[in-house]
Amino acid sequence: AGAQKRVLVPIADGSEEIETSCITDTLVRAGAEVTVASVEATTTCTMSRGLKIVADALVTDVSGDDWDLVALPGGMPGAERLRDSDALDAILRKQDARRAPLAAVCASPAVILKSKGILRSQATCYPA
Repeated sequence: AGAQKRVLVPIADGSEEIETSCITDTLVRAGAEVTVASVEATTTCTMSRGLKIVADALVTDVSGDDWDLVALPGGMPGAERLRDSDALDAILRKQDARRAPLAAVCASPAVILKSKGILRSQATCYPA
């Protein structure tokens, strides 16, 4: 078996809680080391339906790290808040320059990746 994969799951106020938890849970069960990181000023994010999730770190604190995967949950206005984070922008551009994997769910392919010009292929997203 290879080394444990390191995955970043960034979240923001308004991110979708089911997408966040499913991404995180599935990757952890698959053996990945998952770091949930907030783009907000605090690690506690209020998700799209009011659930509060405490991230492991702030995105600004992990922006210098290399990731095997960055997986973006959807949810509005969370996807917009992720898009507008300068620290996350730097992570995504570094990931893209390395041709390292990016994953995005729901609104995030269009709102985040396409708006930054780093959507590598066609995608189906909400609203379709």
